[in-house]
Amino acid sequence: MFYPLWMVEGVERGYRYRFYPTAEQAVLLTRTFGCVRLVYNLGLQARRDAWQQRQETLGYGATSSLLTGWKQAPDFAFLNEVSCVPLQQTLRHLDAAYQNFFAGQARYPRFKSRKHSSRSAEFTGSGFTYRDGELRLAKLMDTPLDVVWSRPLPDGVVPSTVTVSQDRAGRWFVSLRVKRPVPAASGSTAAVGIDAGLNRLLTLSDGEPVDNPRQERRERAALARAQRILARKEKDSCNREKARLRVARVHARVADRRRDMWHQVTTRLVRDNQVLVIEDLAVTNMLRNHTLARAISDASWGTFRTLLEYKAAEYGRTLIAVPRWYPSTRLCSVCGVRAEKMSLSVREWICTGCGTEHDRDVNAARNILAAGLAVTACGADRGPQRGNTSRAGSRR
Repeated sequence: MFYPLWMVEGVERGYRYRFYPTAEQAVLLTRTFGCVRLVYNLGLQARRDAWQQRQETLGYGATSSLLTGWKQAPDFAFLNEVSCVPLQQTLRHLDAAYQNFFAGQARYPRFKSRKHSSRSAEFTGSGFTYRDGELRLAKLMDTPLDVVWSRPLPDGVVPSTVTVSQDRAGRWFVSLRVKRPVPAASGSTAAVGIDAGLNRLLTLSDGEPVDNPRQERRERAALARAQRILARKEKDSCNREKARLRVARVHARVADRRRDMWHQVTTRLVRDNQVLVIEDLAVTNMLRNHTLARAISDASWGTFRTLLEYKAAEYGRTLIAVPRWYPSTRLCSVCGVRAEKMSLSVREWICTGCGTEHDRDVNAARNILAAGLAVTACGADRGPQRGNTSRAGSRR
């Protein structure tokens, strides 16, 4: 069966900007990140101990009360130096992690590591002010953040939350969550089938290809050089940290280019088509193919699907996922005859039933579109099923 991806229409979106903190702001925000991580770990330990020792379940309210005691303890007096808002928010995030675990949507919460955990802090309305294009955070109200407003916020909106973060490359970002109007979509009635690949990143059912820029390959030499330098540095030294930043900057450059490319492609597809049909690829399982794992990771099909899903919901488009077992590659889009199993090296083939010569990717995209249109004609309204995908992608 084929399952359309119906999503609840939402108008809350995050606007992410880069900013350059002063020395004072950087010190306090770095300290805030550490306190957020500590409070999360303390809350997790308290909830685990309560269950293991007393068979008692603690919720957000109980851990919030414990936070007051932690701040009064001499060993944790430094928690009073930062805003209490992100400390309360991290306990809410911990409670959400437990809820997701009990719902079967995530694994059991784990302790946050200083080296490997994300560095971020979330401020709600009481922890920041936004006025006349100036953003100020609690404990730092004297000086606004030096934000690069690369795109304007929607007129008249007030952010509900502000998240400050620092990535592995040392760059500072601020994300503002706002409620914005639903963008006006064109009255297009077009439908498109989309086949994902490696030689061509995407192939549309009308024959249009989207070239694969291979972002990681472009930076492979620079990345190898930076990693060699890193490997020669003494552990825990300042020079090693500088070398680590150089490696992280190469990775960040690749990720930024890839994300920008996918945003452009998905926005164009959603604006120009009312119905979009894709394959329900199991990317995680496909990465087990060690020959193609690097190329599949560089293609980042998961990012493509994530962006396409939320943009289709915003624009009121219909997004349909064809099951991964559908033989779109080997099925003739003209007569429907199913060809024998073919290897990845076969890029063109001739149908034994009607004699039509097919381009492998274009034929697959047309079959994907036909399968998706059959779903809309039948009026299916079920969400995508995520079952066992251990053999996903083997036919390709």
